[in-house]
Amino acid sequence: MKQERGHFASNMGMILATAGSAVGLGNIWRFPYMTGQDGGAAFILVYLVCVVLLGIPGMVAEFIVGRHGSANAVRAYGIVGGGKWWRGVGLLGVITSTVILGFYAVVAGWCLQYFFSSLAGQIHGGSHAAAEYFRQFSTSATVPAAWAVIFILVTHVVVTKGIRHGIERVSKLLMPLLFILLVVIVVASCSLDGSLKGIRFLFHPDISKITTGVVLDALGQAFFSLSLGTACLCTYASYFGRHTHLMRSASQIALIDTLIAIMAGLMIFPAAFSVGVHPDAGPSLIFITLPNVFEEAFASVPVVGYLISVLFYGLLVLAALTSTISMHEIGTAFYYEELHVSRRCGAWIMTSICCVIAVLCSLSQGAADIRLCGMDFLDFCDTLTSNYLLPVGSLATCVMVGWVVPRTLVKDEFTNWGTASARFYGFWLFLVRFVCPIAITAIFLHQMKWI
Repeated sequence: MKQERGHFASNMGMILATAGSAVGLGNIWRFPYMTGQDGGAAFILVYLVCVVLLGIPGMVAEFIVGRHGSANAVRAYGIVGGGKWWRGVGLLGVITSTVILGFYAVVAGWCLQYFFSSLAGQIHGGSHAAAEYFRQFSTSATVPAAWAVIFILVTHVVVTKGIRHGIERVSKLLMPLLFILLVVIVVASCSLDGSLKGIRFLFHPDISKITTGVVLDALGQAFFSLSLGTACLCTYASYFGRHTHLMRSASQIALIDTLIAIMAGLMIFPAAFSVGVHPDAGPSLIFITLPNVFEEAFASVPVVGYLISVLFYGLLVLAALTSTISMHEIGTAFYYEELHVSRRCGAWIMTSICCVIAVLCSLSQGAADIRLCGMDFLDFCDTLTSNYLLPVGSLATCVMVGWVVPRTLVKDEFTNWGTASARFYGFWLFLVRFVCPIAITAIFLHQMKWI
């Protein structure tokens, strides 16, 4: 069955859709609690350096593979790498994104539950009540799994409509809306008494807090936040036009992603510090700590606290959806192109597999004893992808683009066949060949607790 490949209709749509693939719970959930744990502004300073030296070069490398291959990740890596072995790197990306979407949908489902619960005014009563509410909900056998499946189905509907009428159109709606919600909550948070402590913590770096652990955490966050190693950037780049300036696009996307992460910090830190809470609670931050923070911070005007809570969890849902759409597209493109079926059929294959993973992940949180390697199934999927698959996929991409692919092909793609400036080409190639592999290896060793 001959497939018609779509393309983004506009540069703005392409930027928003690709930025949406990077913007997600990693920015609004993971970034703030890691900032809280790793010294605030000192962590952010290192993170910004990591985005420039690791994130942007890695993004451009995946863009080159995707645009030149003009196919799903598996086929694109095979074309650009010039051998069947490199198709395995693309396949690894498809597997990684499928597993991530499976457990990510569970957390996204929790966000949906909290959105409707906050809308109904059910999330209140202090930290103990918040912790008990989360425990009872997350360990249920049916409700969290149902929300996860619903989230995947909503994602499925968007992806089946294609690039222009589905992914691009929805991204043009979701990304501005996400930014508006962020601004509203940031303004409310920064207007609280005592909020300056949080702002100072976020923007006044204490260089003495920069340790090897902080540097490696910042490297890992940059790696995670920009979707490196998932084949997402490669897949989206296969829909880029030949006029797209890859370096400029990667820089714009990284800027949007970083801006939203810092705004997420401005949303959380001032409110938390205003009530004397240090937001370093780890993964429990948004489901146990923050409901209590919003309730206490806006206690004098309860209606404002209620609205902020609703807007916050609505924001999380939007951020999660922009990411799940991109992860779903990776598998969808692979199945419909390689199996020669319709896009709708390819999407259903991806949806079915992810729903099974999501249900198993959800049940493993307490309703059923589903464990692998001593971990519940959700933690196993998270560990497998974060500690192993993502670093391997990204490292292989840098090695392939930096050392295997002919230099003329790489330079032609980087410079748009000589029509764009080659000023940063040499520096970028040096980073891809040497700095990125070393940094990715360091991230891997750090995650394995070996350094």
